[in-house]
This record gives sequence, C-alpha cells and structure tokens, in this order.
Amino acid sequence: MQNLTQDIKNHSFKPVYLLYGDEAFLKNSYKNQMRTAISGDDTMNYNYFEGKGLDLNELISLADTMPFFSEKRLIMVEDSGFFKGASDELVAYLPQMPDTTCIIFVESEVDKRSRMFKKVKEIGYAAEMARQDFAQLSRWAGGILAREGKKITGRTMELLLNMTGDDMENIRMELEKLVSFTMGRDVITDEDVEAICTVRVTNKIFDMVTAIVNRQTKKAMDLYEDLLTLKEPPMRILFLIARQFNQILQVKELMAKGMDKGAIASRIKVPPFVAGKMMPQAKTFTREQILSCVTQCVEAEEAVKTGRLNDRMAVELLITRKF
Repeated sequence: MQNLTQDIKNHSFKPVYLLYGDEAFLKNSYKNQMRTAISGDDTMNYNYFEGKGLDLNELISLADTMPFFSEKRLIMVEDSGFFKGASDELVAYLPQMPDTTCIIFVESEVDKRSRMFKKVKEIGYAAEMARQDFAQLSRWAGGILAREGKKITGRTMELLLNMTGDDMENIRMELEKLVSFTMGRDVITDEDVEAICTVRVTNKIFDMVTAIVNRQTKKAMDLYEDLLTLKEPPMRILFLIARQFNQILQVKELMAKGMDKGAIASRIKVPPFVAGKMMPQAKTFTREQILSCVTQCVEAEEAVKTGRLNDRMAVELLITRKF
C-alpha cells in the first residue's frame, strides 16, 4: 500500500491497478484517493463499471479514447470477475493501452494464479487490502482519536477493538460515537467504551461459543436470545457457530505444530488478538470433541433443511447439548 500512497503523492500513475482483499474500508479509501488524484471532479474523462458481464469491446474502446482537455482518462471497474477468469483479449490488450488511460480494478475475489493477476503485477500494481492486525488497528484508531484531541490507554484500546472487531469501517463509526460522547473531556475510559460502543454480532457469537465450551448453558442461551432480538436469522447464527468451531479446530492443530499466536493468526487470517482468544478454547477440548461439535452443527443444518426441526429450535438444541 505504500506504493499507492507514493504514486498519489508524486502524481505518477501506472497504467493499471488492482485493489483486492477483505478490508473494504481500505479498498474504498484508496479507490477514492486515487480518483481524486487522477481525475478530481472531472466526469467527462471518468468511467465507472460494476459487476460481471462488462462488454469488453466497450471497455477497450473507452480505454483507447483520448482524454478531453485532461492528462488522463480514468476507468474504474468493480467486482468484474476478470481475476477469476478473464479473456485472453483483455490480458493481451493491457500492455498496448495508451499511456493517457489508467484502469483501476477493485475486486472482492482474485485468483493469484490467473493470467490477468500476473499481467497487472507485471505492468501495474496489485495491492492487497487485508484485514489489519491489532497493532495496525491500534495505531490507526489512536491516530484518529489524537486528531480529535483525545487520549486512550492501551488497555482501553484493547477493550474497544475486542468489542468492535477488526472491520475498519465499524471501528471508524464507533470512534465517531466515542468522540461525540466524550465531548469536553480529553481521555476516553473503559466506562466510555462499555457505555457507547456496540458489540458486533461476531463478538456475541464468540462469547456464546465460549459459554458453550465452558458448559455455561444459561449464558449461551441468553446470548442466543440477544442475537434473535437483534434480528439475526437462526441459520446465520448456526453458520457462525460452525465457523467458530472450525477455526478452533484449526488453532488446535496449528498449536500442536508449535506455532505461536502471530503465526496462527496469519495462517487462519484473523487478527492476533482473536487468535489469542481462541487458543484457550482449543486447549479445552480434544480434537475429537471439536470435530463432534462441527458434526453436530452440520446435523442441525440438515434437520432444518429436511423439515425435521424449525431453525430456532435446531440452534437451541445445539446450544443445550453436552459437547
């Protein structure tokens, strides 16, 4: 991402860029920064496409069109699917594109083995916008608060990120709420965070699985009721429980290989502080017990799909089972 920042700062742009990865906030941020830097408010030399089914002939025709009273023509293409299976025509065209045109692809999914991905890396720049780790999120959030004249301790920052999760857009919104809530004060406290910040659904799922692991059935059921009150569909809750147990299984297997928290986090693609919370859970059960939990999640889903149980009851029975 430093290369992107440098290109924007120097106003020197490559012919083609790819912004991809799980962190939507970063993709949107860099997409908007690059549009402002390349075309500003110019709409005559800016074209935007979204979704699959884009007409390649139209794209190439626009790319070949000289900009009108401007240095660059910018073409923004989002979620095209080109990086899962692009045509040879587009791959062959990119190196021949006029230097007055810049194309920015913004994609949710890419295949790094694809010819399209390799071609963009060869002649342009591919930037992965990955989920940020705890240290990166702390620095970023701390910077936002500092610009607002606010101070926060490391312990309070950890509490905040544990409640918000690692989604940067969600964190940004919670920071705005905190700044407003603490107007007239410099220091943000634990009490401020607990009073104003919204616990994400995935965090409630984590707490519910922790309660299940610790055989705290009442607590797990209370959390389930909270999620239903928040209008979370039971089948989505079931999916998240199954995913959590799958991640716990991965953590257990990686711990057995001697991996530390940082290495485990990198392997299963979660922030280190999340991996650190899963490690005690992984120690609680044997591998066979965790596999049994995953199997019971699958059986609960099957019971709903075959009509033997309604979705709400299926999850309730899963929570109250003795794992």
